[in-house]
Amino acid sequence: MDDRTFRTAMGKFVTGVTVITTQLNNEVYGMTANAFMSVSIDPKLVLISIDENANMNQYVDEAGQFAISILNEDQQDMSAYFAGQVKEQRNINFNWFNDMPAIEGAIVNLTCDVHDSVVAGDHTLYIGAVTDVFVTDGEPLAFFSGKYKQVNGTANVN
Repeated sequence: MDDRTFRTAMGKFVTGVTVITTQLNNEVYGMTANAFMSVSIDPKLVLISIDENANMNQYVDEAGQFAISILNEDQQDMSAYFAGQVKEQRNINFNWFNDMPAIEGAIVNLTCDVHDSVVAGDHTLYIGAVTDVFVTDGEPLAFFSGKYKQVNGTANVN
């Protein structure tokens, strides 16, 4: 199979949209990611995946900690900005949470210490030990087949 077919197939899986942030030498760094998952409840562990060639990979590795913000359905612009799709510099107001920069207005903010990391193919998988969590009401921003989607409604399952 070719890379395009594989990428298209993976895009058929609906994901939420997150922004991963960290702080290193008093500078805040962030990136949009949809490769995020819960790993364990006891201990509380999550996983993020970062391209080996992304600057963020080095920042998370050196900082040893990161925050995950699960974006709400109205934060498509925040996702685009941290995905590098918006070229002008913006002044982002971060919600400082557990001494980590998190995205204001996100429906979930998690702070994590790097528990472990594994290079897998062209990405590094970071397992984060969750140190704190903030949850608020709201609907998540979703991503499907290369497009942003909103979650609205409930499926009827019998």
